[in-house]
This record gives sequence, structure tokens and C-alpha cells, in this order.
Amino acid sequence: MSFPLNTGDKQKCPATKAPAGRRSLRIGVIAALLLALGVYSGYMFIGNGTRAGAQGPAFQPKFPVVAIAAKQGDVHAYITGLGTVTALYTATVHSQVDGQVMQVPFKEGDVVKKGTLLVEIDPRPFEATLLQAEGQLARDKALLENARIDLKRYEALAAQDSIALQQRDTQVYLVHQYEGAVKLDEGLVQSAKINLGFTHITSPFTGRIGLRFVDPGNIVHTTDTTGIAVITQEQPITVIFPIPQDSLLSVLKKLKSGESLQVEAFDRGQKQKIAAGKLLTADNQVDTTTGTIRLKAVFTNEDGALFPNQFVNASLLMETMRGVTVVPSAAIQRSSRGTYVYLVKEDQTVTVRWVKIGIYEGDIVSIEEGVSPIDLVVVEGAERLKEGSKVEVQTQGPDSSGKGN
Repeated sequence: MSFPLNTGDKQKCPATKAPAGRRSLRIGVIAALLLALGVYSGYMFIGNGTRAGAQGPAFQPKFPVVAIAAKQGDVHAYITGLGTVTALYTATVHSQVDGQVMQVPFKEGDVVKKGTLLVEIDPRPFEATLLQAEGQLARDKALLENARIDLKRYEALAAQDSIALQQRDTQVYLVHQYEGAVKLDEGLVQSAKINLGFTHITSPFTGRIGLRFVDPGNIVHTTDTTGIAVITQEQPITVIFPIPQDSLLSVLKKLKSGESLQVEAFDRGQKQKIAAGKLLTADNQVDTTTGTIRLKAVFTNEDGALFPNQFVNASLLMETMRGVTVVPSAAIQRSSRGTYVYLVKEDQTVTVRWVKIGIYEGDIVSIEEGVSPIDLVVVEGAERLKEGSKVEVQTQGPDSSGKGN
């Protein structure tokens, strides 16, 4: 038995219609949820905007900042350079005679005065040489005196034609010979005395003596390269430091006018002032490799704070500007248009004030235009500010600006 194929039966089958109905239901639910979410978001947006508009700028955030009032004070213009402390005098003590060291009475590191005994060399060989020279001198003096007496006799006899003139002339030249021998002996005696004096080596000037290079019992020679010790004069002492050649003319002008220029020496970190002195002179030529010229300053160094070959930062005071407006250098902001600061107004908002800066000294800077004394400038927290920002001002100590009146 056969049955006819009915193509419409598959479309009317309930098993195929049920999945299509469920898909339509899910799509409808999702659309309803999206619509509800959109309505709620719009309501919240409009509502918040209405409240913000009604309440106004009271909700503008306040930025915490540190502000300091500008002051009126003095600012110093310096020329600085990394300098080297140099002793006014430096001497390596050498022996000028060969001999054995008997004693070294100085104490290493002490300040010794001019003429103080430093080393004693065995004097006995030099005393013997001096004695020999003195004996030779005494003998030749006696011979000279005898030759002069004989010459007087020969001259008297020659006047009477009792002797030949040749005998008298021979006696004249014999006297000259003994006179030369006496002078030679006198030189030998003087040389022996000098060498004997060299056995006592003394300090050539007042200064600090370093570590000794010889001990008692050592044999020293005039050809020794190391010497016995090094002595340096540290009071006064000098500092040599370079400055740019462009600053040379202004320095020389002040020196030629007789003006005393102050120089201050600071440590390597430029934090602690070590000593104060005055400019002594300038070098006679510019270093072509660096474009600088060396200056020399002198310091009394009464406290011994400066040591030879020590590195210091030298600051040459060129000018003092008095009664100018100064602010902390941290208040200065920079942009492509120039330099500016943030001023705090009475309503606790800030405004941008363009300024013309002058001289930096440490952590302060002078302001030539744009800020007046007692203006409140922001020194911390400026990175988050803009024109009109509200701020909450915090204070610092009275010395925060780094400069008093």
C-alpha cells in the first residue's frame, strides 16, 4: 500500500512551530529591558544635571596647596666655580748634604714655626772638614805674612843695588800667590761652615708639616727625590677657581677700581659655608679649551677649615640688589609663553600672573615685574591648578621662603 506525499504536512507540524515562538518572546523581553534601562539612565542624567545646575559652583573641588607671601629683601648676584684650595707656600724639605739622620724632632701634622728644627744629620764629618779648612787657612796666612816681610827687605836691598831686581820681583809674585791661597782657604772654610749648617734642617716658613719620609738612622742624600717631609702654609691660604670668560671684563673693572670683591667657599654640596675671603687676582690668559679664566682668592683660614688640594665651590659676589621682591623659586612655573606664578585671591581661588624673574640665590628668586610684596603665591600643589581653581591654603613656617626682610 502506498501513500501520497503531502508537502504541507511539515509546515503544519506543531513540533516545528514551538521554537519560533520562544525566540520571539525572548527578543521582546530583551527589547523591553533595554528600553527601561535607557529611560532610567536618561532620568538620572537629567536629574543630576538639574541638581548640579541648581547648586552651582559650590561643588567645585578644592585643591590643597601651600602658599607663601612674597617679601621684600636683598638678593646677591654671584659668579660661581668649582675651585681647588692651594697653599700660599708649599715646600718639600730635602737634605742639602749626605749623611746619617740623627733625630727627627717634629710631630707629623703639627704647625711648625719658621726656623723650627725638623731634622738633624750627623755633623761630625762636616766639623772635621771645617777644622781642616781652618788649619789650611791659618798656615797659608802665616806664609803670606812671612812673604810680605821678605818683600819689604828685598825692596830695601834693591833700592841700594844690593840684590838683583829679579829677586825682588820674584818675591812680589810669591806674595800674590800666597794671597790667592788664603782666599781659596777662606772659601773652603765658608763652604765647610755652610755644609755644617745644613746638618740642622729647619722649617723655611710657618706652616703645617705632613708625614715624614725618613726615620732616625736613615742615610739621606742630596739626590733623594722623595725628600724628608712636605710643609704647607695654610694661614693664609688661597683658592683657585674658573669663571666664564664673558664675566672677565666686569671682574677686572672692579679690581682696577680698587673694589674689594668678597669670595665665599662652600662644600661640595653647596650647603655649608666653609670660609669667606676676598679676590686676590686673575690669571693672565684664558683657557681656550674651556673658555674660562682662573681667579685666585685669599682666605685667612684662622680655623684651619681649608686644606690644600681640597675641592670647594667658590662664589664671587659681584652685586647686591637691595629692597627687591623675592619669592621661593618653587613658585615659578614655566610654559611656552614664559614664566608665571599662581596668586591666591581673597575668594580662595587662584589666578595666573605672568612675571619677569631676576636673580636666583639659593632657593629664592627676585621678581622684577608681576608680583608685589605680600602677594600670596603657590609653592606646592601648582601642578593641578588652572585659572580660577579653588584652593585650600596650607601654611608653612616663617622661614620657608628662605629670605627675610
